[in-house]
Amino acid sequence: MPETKKENLTERVIDPRDLVAYQPGSIVSRMLVYTKSGTITVFAFDAGEGLSEHTAPYDAVLQVLDGEALITITGTEYPMKAGDLIIMPANKPHAVHATTRFKMMLTMIHA
Repeated sequence: MPETKKENLTERVIDPRDLVAYQPGSIVSRMLVYTKSGTITVFAFDAGEGLSEHTAPYDAVLQVLDGEALITITGTEYPMKAGDLIIMPANKPHAVHATTRFKMMLTMIHA
């Protein structure tokens, strides 16, 4: 089986909203950076889709790129829209729900 060549996005001006497309009834993701120091991933959620409550061992920065979402951290709900950013602390339960179709960039910092 041939090896898949990974696209190099370094030294390019990128609109992260263009890196993932909405798909009906789905969540689409694309990892942009994956290092031992952290990851950057862009997601596209169809309206009504989401990530159920979970925890992560690292702090994460979630930035809404398009649309609207409801982010829950330790039971507190945060309505968010394009341009908003929230820091989700390590080991705290959190969830993501797409109020409308929405795109987000998630930066996970491995400490």
